[in-house]
Amino acid sequence: MVHVVIRSESPDDYAAIRHVNEAAFGTSEEATLIEQLRTDGVVLLSLVAVMDGRIVGHILFSRMSIDTKVGRVAAVALAPLAVSPDCQRKGIGGTLIRHGLNALREMAERTVIVVGHPEYYPRFGFSTAVVQAVKHPFPANVFMALELEPGALNGVVGKVQYPTAFGIA
Repeated sequence: MVHVVIRSESPDDYAAIRHVNEAAFGTSEEATLIEQLRTDGVVLLSLVAVMDGRIVGHILFSRMSIDTKVGRVAAVALAPLAVSPDCQRKGIGGTLIRHGLNALREMAERTVIVVGHPEYYPRFGFSTAVVQAVKHPFPANVFMALELEPGALNGVVGKVQYPTAFGIA
């Protein structure tokens, strides 16, 4: 594990965050998504990983919800998570996730939802089982949630609602 400093993003970091996301994903889609989420005012937490004075990783959490028959249940979307290709497989992504989840617990958030690799996210406590009653447009094995408050999704039946910037109907 390399030594990285995890901190909140600042406006001075925006260009580096864009660069990390473009390099990690090979496209500008995620970087543009981040900018739109900021513009829309739905970002809850945005963290960077700094190594040797350079931003090498980024994670974003934004407000989302689950629409149920009795109203909306607040949730948090984890997306995107990016690490510079030359720094991948060194624990930086996991460090960003753990820091982010701890900060969200301190913010009294109850549920985090991710669409991601089924072999990666379960190691942080994400599970497909807790969101089986939530309708979504993704393959079942990649749509996962983590209850920051145990039982937060008990009895929650409804449809996931992402911020508009995600382009998910």
